[in-house]
Amino acid sequence: QVQLVESGGGLVQAGGSLRLSCAASGRTFTIYRMGWFRQAPGKEREYVATIRWIGTNTIYADSVKGRFTISRDNAKNTVSLQMNSLKPEDTAVYYCAVTISSSWFRDITEPDYWGQGTQVTVSS
Repeated sequence: QVQLVESGGGLVQAGGSLRLSCAASGRTFTIYRMGWFRQAPGKEREYVATIRWIGTNTIYADSVKGRFTISRDNAKNTVSLQMNSLKPEDTAVYYCAVTISSSWFRDITEPDYWGQGTQVTVSS
């Protein structure tokens, strides 16, 4: 299994920035892809961004393109999400997620493991 712990959430004004981090532990050698999802109150969880563990492939949801940047540090087994130009509609609980190599064929919205989530609140 892979365990995930997110950090870096908080309260920020619209137009501000936050950086989320996710630390992976356990069977990290099985990681194929890591990503971020979010869920706002009363809404379904939605995909935000993903990055391959090897290589440079990244994919972003249209709603965050040009504002959010996902990156990884393989040596530290961490993935980060730099969020700039935040909007009130970005308010949500943000979850880190992992897809392992044996699930490589799955859709990016169907990871194998989840973190506990971290709250991001953007005030207007």
